Amino acid sequence: MSMFAKLLTGAVAAGTLSLWVGAAHAHPIEAKPVEAVTASFDIIETVVVTKKDTAVFTTRVRGTAGSDKPAATGKFEGSEVYAYVWPTSLNSGEIGFERDQGIVALAVTFHPDFDDAAYGGRNRDVWHPHWVVLNEDQACKGGLKVTDIPDGQKPKVPPTWPKVPLLIDSPDYPTTFKGDAVEVSIPLSLLGGISGASFDGVTAGLKVNGNLHSPLLCVDNVFKVASGNLSLPGKVVTSK
Repeated sequence: MSMFAKLLTGAVAAGTLSLWVGAAHAHPIEAKPVEAVTASFDIIETVVVTKKDTAVFTTRVRGTAGSDKPAATGKFEGSEVYAYVWPTSLNSGEIGFERDQGIVALAVTFHPDFDDAAYGGRNRDVWHPHWVVLNEDQACKGGLKVTDIPDGQKPKVPPTWPKVPLLIDSPDYPTTFKGDAVEVSIPLSLLGGISGASFDGVTAGLKVNGNLHSPLLCVDNVFKVASGNLSLPGKVVTSK
């Protein structure tokens, strides 16, 4: 069973991911460099803090954050996505979807072959943030998929849902790359439940299904997990 599948199994058994909130004890999560991992995805630290009215998600890597991007293929099907990801203990209801839909993660992504910005905007040529809801699917090499919306179903979605058949949101949060760090700032007014939540850090590659069927977007290749085991040991605290 993959680390992602183990995480999901625990989440389902508990009903939500809240079982990790009480167990979380480390802040931030620090990781030893691993030469076998591409430097721009080799996480050495990941942290989530609240500062006044903002939640700040930060990941530092051994190299230059954001310097490596997937090659364009010229078509949507089979195309790749690179991502800096913060899996969290948040409930999907706290980011605008129905409750208890899976693992909630913030992801900063780059994908040169398609756009998935809110309101039909263009974002294929920039790193940009998403909320995603993940679920287990053994059809995916990495064991997880971004949750599909079946044909004919109209679940609750956030206003900035990009009108694709996935539980994915495309909010316009300030996102910066500077040296070895990637940082996302989110107004607390838009993010209930973040105080005291648990988190981890992941770098990964995702892939669009070549047949454009469910699962549409798979976790394909995990580059690194900050904790090593996706135990969500980080805990969101208030920055002094």
